[in-house]
Amino acid sequence: METAARRAGGRSKVTVVGAGMVGGTVAQMLALRDYADVVLVDIVEGMPQGKALDLMQAGPVLGYDTHLTGANGYEETAGSDVVVITSGIARKPGMSRDDLLRTNMGIVRSVTEQVVGGSPDAIIVVVSNPLDAMCHVAFDTAGFPRERVLGMAGVLDSARFRTFIARELDVSVEDVTGFVLGGHGDTMVPLSRYSTVAGIPITELLPADRIKVIEERTANGGAEIVSLLKSGSAYYAPGTSVVEMVDAILLNKRRVLPASVLLQGEYGIDGLYVGVPVKLGANGVERILEITLTEEEQAALHKSAGAVRELVDAMAAMR
Repeated sequence: METAARRAGGRSKVTVVGAGMVGGTVAQMLALRDYADVVLVDIVEGMPQGKALDLMQAGPVLGYDTHLTGANGYEETAGSDVVVITSGIARKPGMSRDDLLRTNMGIVRSVTEQVVGGSPDAIIVVVSNPLDAMCHVAFDTAGFPRERVLGMAGVLDSARFRTFIARELDVSVEDVTGFVLGGHGDTMVPLSRYSTVAGIPITELLPADRIKVIEERTANGGAEIVSLLKSGSAYYAPGTSVVEMVDAILLNKRRVLPASVLLQGEYGIDGLYVGVPVKLGANGVERILEITLTEEEQAALHKSAGAVRELVDAMAAMR
């Protein structure tokens, strides 16, 4: 899959919709990569333009030539190779789950409608919450094959898992791999059996009770940060997790990463976006990797998928 810019030998182009804390971090990290130009889109007048100009002016200091454009519309996004959707609202005190779903469903649908016309060959990476449900909205709206609409959650959840494992064992995070399946939320399934330190399963290095504590902290990782910040949510780790996925796509790295993808029978789940390991490259999701699960792990994954199904059914009832 190539867009016109890449066929012509030009730089790749990434559109980031939503210039808030996560979107701004994605733009900053992509600018530092220096392999793609970035369009930052937001409905707030002046904000994406200001952030783009500020990041451009950091280029001479940090040594990158990334061209960043801020926009309040979608004309500048045409011909994008990757579109990252971070826009949406956070759940506010007193707001019901259905209110949040309804609002963000409308935002993600509108954004997707506006980007796909000018970028029919793009790969869409959804970050908006509730993540797995919003992937369904983008997929249904875009009309793209499932390989080109996916969600960022597993990379972030795995990064949190790896952080806590490394801290517990007092080792470098570089030697730690973490494996997390399922929906993005407190029903996610950290798989300690497949998580390692320099190839050694953590089940060989830590007692079961400590592993349980780490798994629970991982599942509640986002809520822990929200409680500390008081106003707002995580953005450094989510933003950099998005960029790891964009790296894999635009540099055709064929990374094996966890991502929310539409399952069509894999893991015994059909028609739902759920986090599983995939091979990610220039064509988007190039393969879904199915691993052997214990009965307990399979049950936990299906419970997580059930939580996603509840959200999807709730959205269907709103239409």
